[in-house]
Amino acid sequence: MPSYIVTVATGSQWFAGTDDYIYITLVGSEECSERTLLDKALYNDFERGAVDSYEVNVSVDLGDLVLVKIEKNKYWVQDDWYCRYVTVKTPGGDYVEFPCFRWLVGDNEVELRDGRARLPQDEKNRIAKQHRKKELEYRRKTYRWKEWQPGIPMSIDANRHNELPRDIQFDSEKGVDFVLNYSKAIENLCVNQFMHMFQSSWSDFADFEKIFVRIKNTISEYVMQHWKEDFMFGYQFLNGCNPVVIQKCTKLPDKFPVTHEMVSICLERDLTLEQEIEAGNIYLADYEILEDVNANCTDPCTLQYLAAPMCLLYKTAQNKILPLAIQLGQTPGEENPIFLPSDGQYDWLIAKIWVRSSDFHIHQTITHLLRTHLVSEVFGIAMYRQLPAIHPVYKLLIPHIRYTIAINTKAREQLICECGIFDKANGTGGGGHVQLLQKAMKTLTYRSLCFPDYIKSRGMEKKEELPTYFFRDDGIRVWEATKSFVSDVVHIYYSSDEMVQRDEEIQAFVKDVCRFGMQDLDHSEFPKSLKTREELTLYLTVVIFTASAQHAAVNFGQYDWCSWIPNAPSTMRKPPPKQKGVADITLIIESLPDRGRSCWHLGAVWSLSQYQENELYLGMYPDEHFIERPVKDAMAMFRKKLAEISSTIKARNEGKRLPYHYMCPDRIPNSVAV
Repeated sequence: MPSYIVTVATGSQWFAGTDDYIYITLVGSEECSERTLLDKALYNDFERGAVDSYEVNVSVDLGDLVLVKIEKNKYWVQDDWYCRYVTVKTPGGDYVEFPCFRWLVGDNEVELRDGRARLPQDEKNRIAKQHRKKELEYRRKTYRWKEWQPGIPMSIDANRHNELPRDIQFDSEKGVDFVLNYSKAIENLCVNQFMHMFQSSWSDFADFEKIFVRIKNTISEYVMQHWKEDFMFGYQFLNGCNPVVIQKCTKLPDKFPVTHEMVSICLERDLTLEQEIEAGNIYLADYEILEDVNANCTDPCTLQYLAAPMCLLYKTAQNKILPLAIQLGQTPGEENPIFLPSDGQYDWLIAKIWVRSSDFHIHQTITHLLRTHLVSEVFGIAMYRQLPAIHPVYKLLIPHIRYTIAINTKAREQLICECGIFDKANGTGGGGHVQLLQKAMKTLTYRSLCFPDYIKSRGMEKKEELPTYFFRDDGIRVWEATKSFVSDVVHIYYSSDEMVQRDEEIQAFVKDVCRFGMQDLDHSEFPKSLKTREELTLYLTVVIFTASAQHAAVNFGQYDWCSWIPNAPSTMRKPPPKQKGVADITLIIESLPDRGRSCWHLGAVWSLSQYQENELYLGMYPDEHFIERPVKDAMAMFRKKLAEISSTIKARNEGKRLPYHYMCPDRIPNSVAV
């Protein structure tokens, strides 16, 4: 009687093992085996991290193996099981791999195809075609779109983390409990002693050091020491948390009437302001999007304020970026003066603080939340709905979707919801953050997610003009390496552009992203179809880069740049000054966040800057969804290029007091998971 040797691997994460009954059925092109219980006498099967082998006898010729069916039935109590893969050794001695990498919950079953990736037009077997169709029908019922707030990207239809499909939940929900993590951060940072004085102001700048004593971080300490200086203020536009606002100024906006006489004392090259603009030495940061956004009013005892400033920046002969002029509103006039470096020290300082606070709001809500978290969730939901596990693009993208839907659901549950943690400390809490998201959606385009295009659209692409824009330089290297890897994989499975056009599943994927995820907004110009391998390569590069490098660049520096409260105030308690000469140390301290909000802010930026346990970094693919040698070779080449980039970045950072490492590949997680 012919026999097959079946090997089953159980996951190594917490609670992956099971005591339930596990059955297997081998489905061939000709016949099926009998349903067989996988059990060894006097042996505890399917323990966490175990690899178990069994003999399955058959009485008929099954033909070519098409799929295996795994069933789990309850033994005593509900006991979920995580199956990594199944390997079958045929009577002829061949080995067939069946990747799984999913949970079986309750009395459940899963049908697995062998590990070779296939496009839908490649399927010839009736059973295989039916399996593909059945899988997608189930996924579309399970992964449903839902509008969290009008006018922003759609999200998953789940109100709480524990309502999500088990396969996309965190292994340990405690690891991503924002309330628990923030409380732990506040305790670890020894700032809980100040929480009882929630609404009281600090005494002076030195007083802020009382919640800074536990920080052992070179960059944050350097920020604390130099935050008042113009060079530090300007440097952050290039390599801080939010290095995407600065743009080349080719013409002064009418709403920002800076004259040469105002700034001539700051210009180094014996040129007029107009000539400096023509020479490409003037830059602009405009926070117009904050205009008319409602400030947080959830606490009637504490008024909070927002501004929509503009900041003119100057590139010195030493290639430093320095602030040249600041206007704290969008409408020029007597009550909206232009602050200058030549003004009194407190006038200039409070103007810079207002810019830093506005930059914080744009960073948190638009650069970070919208343009990495929410966009990546859209790609993830559409992937689950439209691409079966056997599709090569599913196999390519699944590591870069890991935990993204879970972290976003947790954020909507605890962080950015009504009365959530966001409301406790942020000036845009209480609904202002939703207004910001809705306004930002009007400028979010597909091309703005293409890293080189976004850099160029702001006039920031020339390295010789700004040789210290490390965010740009490192990002371009990682983008090119990622795009090269994606191109290799695309060309393995698509031998022509016509094959892309004939792939109904990939076309459904991009259509789902545009039509539902991005709510079919015409201005966004998200593709509704893909016609060439080059277009597909670019699209998938956008997905991977957004979830990995772009998120890393704007997330993991939060503790470095925002933990010194005066450098990144999460709220302001006094309105922007309407005239010069009124600012003093008292006004500045009373404008900055109070003790309680400072503590919540510090706990937040600490928590959000932490890597996950067992983090998987760019190029690491321990779950072998692909089994083909050409793809594994492409992965190896990708890792080699990433290692070279990491070495280059580390060599450049050697000895620097402000090293830039947020785009270093060995610090870039595969996915948005925090």
